[in-house]
Amino acid sequence: MRHWFSALWFCAPFAVLLVLWAVLIPYFDVNPRLFPHLDSVVQAGLDGIKDGTLIRHIGASLLRVSVGTVLALVFAIPLGVAMGVSPAVSGFLTPPLRFFSVLAGIAWIPLASLWFGYGFGAITFIIFNAVFFIVTYNTLLGVSTIPLQVRNAAASLGAGHWAMLTEVLLPGALPNIVTGIRTGLGFAWRGLIAAEMIATNVGLGYMLFVARDFYKTEVIVLGMIVIGVLWLLLDRLVLAPIERATSERWGLVQRA
Repeated sequence: MRHWFSALWFCAPFAVLLVLWAVLIPYFDVNPRLFPHLDSVVQAGLDGIKDGTLIRHIGASLLRVSVGTVLALVFAIPLGVAMGVSPAVSGFLTPPLRFFSVLAGIAWIPLASLWFGYGFGAITFIIFNAVFFIVTYNTLLGVSTIPLQVRNAAASLGAGHWAMLTEVLLPGALPNIVTGIRTGLGFAWRGLIAAEMIATNVGLGYMLFVARDFYKTEVIVLGMIVIGVLWLLLDRLVLAPIERATSERWGLVQRA
């Protein structure tokens, strides 16, 4: 019951917004070109599902986010661990890491479109940038916070490089890594939508961009709702439970 109440309480503000939308827009007779009525957005969603275009846009966006995020994790986690265990590597790479972390994501769109053309490669690169630097920094932070006594104890008990990595460093840094993934994906979604408006012909960002040219505000608002719902589902049903379970597993918080 507690979980059901929590879910209902989480959805309550959105229900209020829907009611206000359904009542106020018709009451003030707002021009549909400025903001659509609720029923027209619902109809646009049903039409997009029937003809398959909405599903195609959602699938393309999710695929790009998945590929870009996985590639970022493959490179970011080892680099963060290396920086965490080696002061020399950390001292050398920290300045460029801080420099490029400010530019991660949308700022790379012009160059990405020149390097990879318009399509999958450019957008994946944008997502990679958005996730890579945040996860690298959080991995570095996680490894750095592992007490030196723990590492020395593991080494004195005969832990080799692989055992040290898999049984001490990665488990100790895992809560920070998961937090970095959760934060990075938030920036990845923003970069994805911006890049899809420029560098592709399919995806939720592209759907918004094309709808603007034809004054289809119902499609624009539908796309915004879909983007928000997808992120909420991903964050609440996947990322938040993983982060909570990881923190509980490694003793950062107590299980309720």
